[in-house]
Amino acid sequence: MPAMKNIAGNFFLVGLPGAGKSTLGKMLAEYLAYEFIDADQFLVEQVGVDIPTIFALEGESGFRQREEKVIDTLTQRKNIVLATGGGSILSANNRRYLQSRGQVIYLYAQPNLLYEHTRMDKGRPLLQVDDPLEKLHQLYDARHPLYQQIADYTFQVEPNKSAHQLLQNLIHLLET
Repeated sequence: MPAMKNIAGNFFLVGLPGAGKSTLGKMLAEYLAYEFIDADQFLVEQVGVDIPTIFALEGESGFRQREEKVIDTLTQRKNIVLATGGGSILSANNRRYLQSRGQVIYLYAQPNLLYEHTRMDKGRPLLQVDDPLEKLHQLYDARHPLYQQIADYTFQVEPNKSAHQLLQNLIHLLET
């Protein structure tokens, strides 16, 4: 693929769990020769315990407070592709940081596809419920308007496309 035309600055990927923020983020960063950062992984490295443990010890509110500090710190860096946690947009401060410090890409996917991507992943505390598909529908209903509100680009994650095909489509969207 040729180098991107007239595309610069930070790129912040938002979307529900399983939308592909980390997968596409890594690929986009490699393509741009940018640093890739996964906000959740960064937080885990800072705290020294995994996200389910943070949730167990501090609850979702404690996790969200830590997440807000991480988003503030990371969005001040230059030439990065940042994969945010799915709920990071719940914070008005995070929405402001993301909108003002880079280009926000909303990876949009339907809950049924997200369920297929996450059903075996035990590292997602909000989905460790009796009916994770119903939980994904609830998260979608609550968060979709917030993602749309801050997105510079909305990119639909289509089923039956490889990550490479999705990356090519995303690059095309960013170049137009």
